[in-house]
Amino acid sequence: MKEVDFLVIGSGSGLDVANAAANQGQSVAVVERGPLGGTCLNRGCIPSKLLLYHADVLETVERADEFHIDVDVRTVAFSEIVREVNEDVESDSASIRRGLRSSSRHDLYEGEGRFVDERTVEIVGGEDDGARIRAETVLIAAGTRPSIPDIDGIDDVEYLTSTEALQLETPPEHLVIVGGGYIAAELGHFFGTFGSDVTIVGRRPNLLPEADDEVGDAFTDRYADRFTVHTGYAATDVSEADGTVTVEAHPYEYGDDGGIVDGDPRTVTGETLLVATGRTPNSDTLNLDAAGVETDERGFVETDDYLRTTAEGVWALGDIVGEYLLKHSANHEAQAVARNLFGDELQPVDYTAMPFAVFASPEVAGVGAREADLQKAGREYATRTYRYDQTARGSAMKADGFVKVIVGLDGEILGCHIIGPEASDLIQEVVVAMKAGSGTVQDIRRSVHIHPALSEVVQRAFSGQFSRGGGHEHSH
Repeated sequence: MKEVDFLVIGSGSGLDVANAAANQGQSVAVVERGPLGGTCLNRGCIPSKLLLYHADVLETVERADEFHIDVDVRTVAFSEIVREVNEDVESDSASIRRGLRSSSRHDLYEGEGRFVDERTVEIVGGEDDGARIRAETVLIAAGTRPSIPDIDGIDDVEYLTSTEALQLETPPEHLVIVGGGYIAAELGHFFGTFGSDVTIVGRRPNLLPEADDEVGDAFTDRYADRFTVHTGYAATDVSEADGTVTVEAHPYEYGDDGGIVDGDPRTVTGETLLVATGRTPNSDTLNLDAAGVETDERGFVETDDYLRTTAEGVWALGDIVGEYLLKHSANHEAQAVARNLFGDELQPVDYTAMPFAVFASPEVAGVGAREADLQKAGREYATRTYRYDQTARGSAMKADGFVKVIVGLDGEILGCHIIGPEASDLIQEVVVAMKAGSGTVQDIRRSVHIHPALSEVVQRAFSGQFSRGGGHEHSH
């Protein structure tokens, strides 16, 4: 049995902590069952955003007539786009593998890691099948995988998850997407821009349920103009015949007491089915009981404020913890674990002002509280919404979108939600104000904004008259 100081299961953000351990002079083992680099590099943010930028370019070109520019798109080398992106991803992953294999400070074990006892891991399958490693400290960073819902007939039809969709070299003629979150939104935008007819079936009243309701409403309306959208419907049956997939969906009421409700079902058909209904933690592959590591009812690993699990010497971070299923959150947690392992004193993870973005069209980003959350909590607040086209740059871009600001009655920034061009960049100013500034509207108001840059839409959203809301509990 190999004995090391530090062992990490997963090669995404957990590698940051492994490298910190190696820099401390510790012996390090890295266990990975798939391509090196984790979900983000291989099956998530990197390939998807590279592909989506191509869609953004095509969409911009196709809008040229709005600006009195006559442009014809003669050809689109779709397969070359997909191959180039995936080759770049594979090259980066292979580079990480070569680096670990050649490192004198890291041992790489390729295969599935399963706990034998509290801090002993056995490798199953892969190049290092049967190897056992014991470590003083173990970090669980094994991520998640696509979740497959309990739909009648799902096991008898061919379907894609996001993993396979990112490798399709021909856009489907008609793509049916089950799910209404950010994966459905982004892949719907990608394939729709490149010519697929897209139908989306989602259980929630709106697409992007993690967004503020006002943003979710606007986003759903925009997608309903582009695609066929059935929100408030749950897929219950799926079948396939003669190359056609049929999905039956019934009206669905979302909530603690929700479920299928009375109403006429809807039947949709298409050539290709994409299941994009969230993520499932890989905790069920790790034999966590042997280590004494507890999970919650959804399977996410339980941790304390410092990211320690219920087992002595075992830590966890990233998607498998389930706090925020975002790469930048995992990176933030990696910094916290490294600081707590090798620093002078323990510090809790600070999730203040954790932003998110959806790289669809329109783009969406947000940080902090949603208005519905504050209403439910009975908290007093005030809001202000400002449209892109009320600024010089937004008007020039013919931009359709808005910035919504939510503040406390003392001026504290409680949340900000954006739908429109460059939302993922515009939100960053608000994140900095909430995290590093005083956390009030004055941080934005007093900062000089370049005129006529698009950031003026954020400045003006924070600078006018707010409308008061909240103060008593609402049902939601």
